[in-house]
Amino acid sequence: MSQGDERLRFALLDASHGDTNTRRNFRRELDADLAEFDATEGELPSHFDFDGVVVTGSRASVYWDEAWIPPLVTYVRDAAERDVPILGVCYGHQVVATALGGQVADMGEYEIGYREVSQTADSELFEGIGDSFLVFTTHSDAVTELPEGAELLAENEYGVHAFRKGHAWGVQFHPEYDTTTAEAVTKGKDLPDERIRSVLDGINAENYDAACEAKQLFDNFVAYARRVRADAEAAA
Repeated sequence: MSQGDERLRFALLDASHGDTNTRRNFRRELDADLAEFDATEGELPSHFDFDGVVVTGSRASVYWDEAWIPPLVTYVRDAAERDVPILGVCYGHQVVATALGGQVADMGEYEIGYREVSQTADSELFEGIGDSFLVFTTHSDAVTELPEGAELLAENEYGVHAFRKGHAWGVQFHPEYDTTTAEAVTKGKDLPDERIRSVLDGINAENYDAACEAKQLFDNFVAYARRVRADAEAAA
């Protein structure tokens, strides 16, 4: 195996409060060796010797007064300062935005279910993905102000759905979800029964198959992290 074929090693910062669906989904979608840390239990890496950092979704809000949240935000900020490639998903997207100086706030409403998102700029992360694409969403917080110098990459009527700053990327939607996860998350929401039923009705094979297009971003992120590593090795 050539050096370029070696599997990358990522830190998976799991903010899901131990949800088994989360780790299963990211293990399936990321073609890399994952060092997993339960961020909600205060587990974080003691170093930054990774090819990438991935921050998962959570039922928490990044602005909550909980002891595990500030260290997670600090670790992500420090990783970004060291030019480690970072991908934040949903809550992770909001953590990355906060760590880099952006703002996150309660939307006062819920976006949930399969929704259309549109690209607003060309991006390596979305190579091979259509200008408008279907994804599963579930959030009541949003990035309301991007970090200074960040580029908006995707949005819909609910706001920011993807951005980039340096080697750090965030996506508000859940490209990793399978239908089992989407159903479980939906059933756990405190929303009117009719809305829950409407979302569940939309969790079907047709929508899932369409949403699988966005899974390409995981391979794109791995490829990007590989290029960053190769550039660092060439410069050493």
